[in-house]
Amino acid sequence: MSNMGFFKFCKENGIDCAKTAVGDRYVLERMVKEGYNIGGEQSGHVIFLDYATTGDGELSGVQLVETVVKSGKKLSELAAVMRVYPQVLINVEVTAEGKQKYNNDEYIISAVQEAEMELSGDGRVLVRVSGTEPLVRVMLEGADIEQITKLGNRIADVVKERLG
Repeated sequence: MSNMGFFKFCKENGIDCAKTAVGDRYVLERMVKEGYNIGGEQSGHVIFLDYATTGDGELSGVQLVETVVKSGKKLSELAAVMRVYPQVLINVEVTAEGKQKYNNDEYIISAVQEAEMELSGDGRVLVRVSGTEPLVRVMLEGADIEQITKLGNRIADVVKERLG
């Protein structure tokens, strides 16, 4: 669920970047398998595999301070190298049965496809079942906050109607 600005930054700067399923265990698994030494999630869980196998806030802080000091720049200058795209996250409560039906519901699939077509490559849609709560998470990202809010609400309404 990392911001698409991050992926664009990596691509533009020749940085190898991989995507995984949501969750630290998937991030760590991929890091070990492919030899990456930094991985993480937008939630702030960052794994520095040279030092630890789990996210550690204090370690992340130390790494950040070290980067700022070595660069000789302000943190605001370092952060400005990447465009952060607006994101909308809507959590929709669903029944246990609804969680099971999510992947095969043609109305939800259609709503997601329509939103993706409307964004036409200038944004993304991620709809997934929560692994820990009775929720379907609807996340949209793009340059236009009004557009992604409208599309996110439209998808959330379909999910609520079909699975709530």
